[in-house]
Amino acid sequence: MGMDLELVPVPQKPRLHKRISAVIGQRIRETYRYDTTLWRTALAGLWTLSFLAFTATILGMPTGFGIPADIAFAAVVGTILLAAAGHLIALLIAITGLRIPRLFAGCLLSALVIVWLVLYGANMDWIASTVIAALCTCLSALGGIALGLLRNKRVAAGLLLASALMLSQMALAGGGQDRPDDPGAAAVSDSLVKPLTAYNPAEPGPYAYDSFTYASGNDLHRKEYGSDAALLSSSVDASEYTQKGWPKLRSLFWGFDYSALPLNGRVWMPEGEGSHPLVLIVHGNHMMEDYSDGGYAYLGELLASRGFIAVSLDENFLNYSAWTGIPDNDFTVRAWLILKHMEQLAAFSEQPGNPFYGKIDFSKTALLGHSRGGQAVAMAADSGRWFKNDPVWKTVTDRFQISAVVALAPTDKAIDGQQAKLKDISYLTLQGARDGDVHDFYGDRQYIRSSYSTGSAAFKSSLYIADANHSQFNSDWGLRDQSLPTGLFLDRSLIMDGAEQRQITKVYVSAFLETTLLGKNEYRELFRDYRSGLQWLPDTAYYSRFQGGDYRSLVNFDEDRNKYTAGIGTASAQGMDWIEELAKDREDKSKTTYGVVLKRTAEKGEESYYRVKWKEEDAAPLDLSEAEGLSFSLANRNTDDDEEENEESSLAPEVEVELTDSNDTSARLPLSEIMDVLPLPHTQFTLLPWLEERVSDGKYGDPTEAVFQTYELPFERFQEVEPALEPEKLTEITFYLEEKGDKIMLDDIGFYVGGNENVR
Repeated sequence: MGMDLELVPVPQKPRLHKRISAVIGQRIRETYRYDTTLWRTALAGLWTLSFLAFTATILGMPTGFGIPADIAFAAVVGTILLAAAGHLIALLIAITGLRIPRLFAGCLLSALVIVWLVLYGANMDWIASTVIAALCTCLSALGGIALGLLRNKRVAAGLLLASALMLSQMALAGGGQDRPDDPGAAAVSDSLVKPLTAYNPAEPGPYAYDSFTYASGNDLHRKEYGSDAALLSSSVDASEYTQKGWPKLRSLFWGFDYSALPLNGRVWMPEGEGSHPLVLIVHGNHMMEDYSDGGYAYLGELLASRGFIAVSLDENFLNYSAWTGIPDNDFTVRAWLILKHMEQLAAFSEQPGNPFYGKIDFSKTALLGHSRGGQAVAMAADSGRWFKNDPVWKTVTDRFQISAVVALAPTDKAIDGQQAKLKDISYLTLQGARDGDVHDFYGDRQYIRSSYSTGSAAFKSSLYIADANHSQFNSDWGLRDQSLPTGLFLDRSLIMDGAEQRQITKVYVSAFLETTLLGKNEYRELFRDYRSGLQWLPDTAYYSRFQGGDYRSLVNFDEDRNKYTAGIGTASAQGMDWIEELAKDREDKSKTTYGVVLKRTAEKGEESYYRVKWKEEDAAPLDLSEAEGLSFSLANRNTDDDEEENEESSLAPEVEVELTDSNDTSARLPLSEIMDVLPLPHTQFTLLPWLEERVSDGKYGDPTEAVFQTYELPFERFQEVEPALEPEKLTEITFYLEEKGDKIMLDDIGFYVGGNENVR
């Protein structure tokens, strides 16, 4: 008997790829399963971080449409990028099956990458970018989580109670940390000099003045250079000097290109009849879209009230933009535009009915510049070096006599292989030790290159200011010396108040121009010895140099590399290490001058000295019978070496100076009886020492540089010690170092005629 077998179908398993697709589909549908209310609320912290990162970035690279528009743009871009990247990463995490709040994790990773890219793109190295990005992301995440927890009433009450207890404990402990002492900002004693009795040069003078602008009249962004301009000026073609680096977007923003640059200026002019000295003010390289020329109104108003015609020149169209870069050869064009402005002003002065008609005293002209503008004014004053074949050079040099140049924290870059060298033009430079932009004292180089004929009334002076920075010389540039976001990491806690920094600028600029253009010698002592004007200056440390046509050089150490030769004489030393070497800046680069470095090695009770000796007849060209005192520049180097050696020396060396004549009569004087040797400022630019070499490609270098102070020692002070000393017969100068570890650098040893009348 046969059996019928019935075949039962076996269920088929779905194909592998269909099973995988189903699993992935299910996981994707559950992407946000673990993002509870707590984690969704916590996203606020990450969004805030992303928004702040983009805001800092856009404020550092403005669009030109205004801050509100830029911030709104940052909010939109930050939100879109964080949301898009966060959701994408959340989907990827969901596919892996990880049971975590995936959207929160995705936004966390996205915020981390956003902040890292912002920092790394702002010239911060990858290590610092990673550490800071991770720290900021963690803190923002924790802040968001705390916000989520606060939505729970019980948790919120507990957190409030814990916070109250913590705050009460801090109050009872009397927390707070005093601002650390800064040896570079030590109080300066003025007991050794008599204060000047002249009128405070920073106070307004007796002149009423008008303020107006001249311009092309076609400015797309500023009414004062458009419809509100009082005078119409020409446009100028700079094609010979720049064509590259001027993209169409720059032309679109400004409405012109390099072939039609406008001559725009803000003018402050004394009212009434008569002609007045002319002072042109030139800004530096700031963000193109954040206009700079209005930031010197504080100087323009002061100078006009004291009888000067002041003009702040608009060169914003040559400045850097994050969107269009910077025009090629901008240093040359900045200087050339100064000459074109002078040509335009000369034309205005010949037009009856023009506000400038008959108002300019062409024999008294000064140029003042800040940052790149500080280099541009020196180039314009030495314009034949670059523009001798340009017709504007002859027009300007035939008409104007440039008598004085002022450089505020200037740059000093070689242009076409050359640098400005001023001859018989008075020069003043100011520099802050906390300058986070032009962090090296480049004005010192121009000071060194400026020279004077014997008997010239012109002079040069420099002022190094312990707590001043770069931006605050311009009232519109703010406190930060680096654009955002890098500027967030600069230490601003010890920078002086902006009004105080501009007070120093007003005192020195006004007094300098009164002296050099108006011949008011009552302010001249301020430049020989800053202490004579301390009654007008904020409390910080100052270091100044001075030299003029009345200076007679004995030795400047630049003639050769033989340390035993010293100008017209010879040099010797005992009880010390001594060597001639280059003066260097923070980046260990040359200041283009040599000096002699002395360091005491003698034991206690032994003499340590450096001596320059010459024959009396060899000093005839110096005409010591007319000299009134000894002059030299000294840089305090006591904190140069490692910490172990520093422990053996004080912040300030003890120096004594001895003069000896041909009769072997000597007189010895402690330098502290004339002027204290102050410790140099040591600046940490960033918030943490760890960041110092990780910001802006480690540009900040050493915490200090060779900064000289000029000392003028009247012969009469030595004669009070030894009346028989005959200064006109001097044959030796000896410098003694009194304490172990004392270290100094000397330069420009010589004699002066006149001056230093205020030393007690």
